[in-house]
Amino acid sequence: MKLIELHILQSFPVSCLNRDDVGSPKTAVFGGVNRARLSSQCLKRAIRDEMRRQAAASDLVADRFKGKRTKRLVKDLADAMDTNQCEPARLALAEFVADQLSTLTSVRDENGQLLVSTLTYLTPAEIKAIGQALNGKSELFALAATFTQAEEEHRHATEEEEAKLKAAGKDEKKKLEEAWKKKEETLKKSVDGAKKKCAAAMLGKDAIGAAIKSVHLKDGADIAIFGRMVASDPSLTVEGTAMFSHALSTHKADNDIDFFSAVDDAKTKADDAGAGMIGTLEFTSAVYYRYAAMNLDLLADKDHLGDPAMSKEQRRAVVDAFLRAVVLAVPPARHNAMNAHTGPAYVVGIYRQAGQPMQLVNAFESPVSSRNGLVAPSCRELLLHRESVNEAFGLKESAIAMGWHHPSPDPKKKATNSPTAEGESDKKLLTEAFIPDHLSLDAFCERLTAHVLL
Repeated sequence: MKLIELHILQSFPVSCLNRDDVGSPKTAVFGGVNRARLSSQCLKRAIRDEMRRQAAASDLVADRFKGKRTKRLVKDLADAMDTNQCEPARLALAEFVADQLSTLTSVRDENGQLLVSTLTYLTPAEIKAIGQALNGKSELFALAATFTQAEEEHRHATEEEEAKLKAAGKDEKKKLEEAWKKKEETLKKSVDGAKKKCAAAMLGKDAIGAAIKSVHLKDGADIAIFGRMVASDPSLTVEGTAMFSHALSTHKADNDIDFFSAVDDAKTKADDAGAGMIGTLEFTSAVYYRYAAMNLDLLADKDHLGDPAMSKEQRRAVVDAFLRAVVLAVPPARHNAMNAHTGPAYVVGIYRQAGQPMQLVNAFESPVSSRNGLVAPSCRELLLHRESVNEAFGLKESAIAMGWHHPSPDPKKKATNSPTAEGESDKKLLTEAFIPDHLSLDAFCERLTAHVLL
């Protein structure tokens, strides 16, 4: 596969960018020691948001990143249908469709619409295509109207009966309950019968899937990049062209505790001098290694962005937005209390004409240790490990770099690290040949995205 890879070293100060179920910064054991960790899901969320902002500035792909992952499908589906049809019928049909895409639940949102059981990733064009497919079946709207009318009659009759029972005496109440039991059974049969007729005439999964696939992700570049899973219809599943790892600290890292207090502004000097509130928060600080890659061949196939209507220049703009987002995005957790928004210290961008993804996290399997900062030794280990991996597996690549850290080669005859045992030979030197050209972010992205046009 044609592949672009990003190997990123980023130093974050006091922060809690990704929390576990008890509010602590996430961790993992790697190389036998505890590391700070940012999950790939956390990073991907921040990258998706940043990618949309980057794409919005491009005339070529401003309208290509419209995917929305939500449980609130019903209202959007109803709005995509013919508005000349009555709203209750449209909502009923929307519920039928939502139930096929992802099982409908009994839980309602703040607007009273039913939610589906799982987050469903669709674009406005895909939802519109479903609506248009339904608009061509006028008899279906008539059946849906009959169904919703039967439901309304049942609801109204139930409310009336409840009011009568509340006002009735003990003897009359028993008679009313017996009469209502027969009437309710008839009403339920009417509702069930109308529902079955509507369901029988409803679009099947194949028709709904065909409508979704007919638009070829024309506004779903984010779905092409991050992928989509639809358990109810595997034909709608899209394999993501982007790959991510969990970010791990390059060194041993433990969580620490911040004790804080807050003062009650309304207290007078005569009151006690104690705090109005006290509490604790956990935090960490670390230099993280994170990895992201994109499969350019997969991005350009017919199930992703290979539609003839999308040019190579547009695909290049999509990749550009992705690269910038990966470099710039920072998870926003606690950004008011512990703002940790920093830029990467060092990014190595790699293009491979063929091969498979190869992250370089094992550069830090033996944790970095230093009293004079952790970025420089982390950068040295990264570059030396990259060279060793390339030699061992015969990998061919072209590489460039960017960031505020500029690594320098080792002085002659001085090893990068001292021998760890008597008789052990010096480790390989970091020479000028191992250090990629260093560019600005604009030049970095331009150099990498040029390969999209090959």
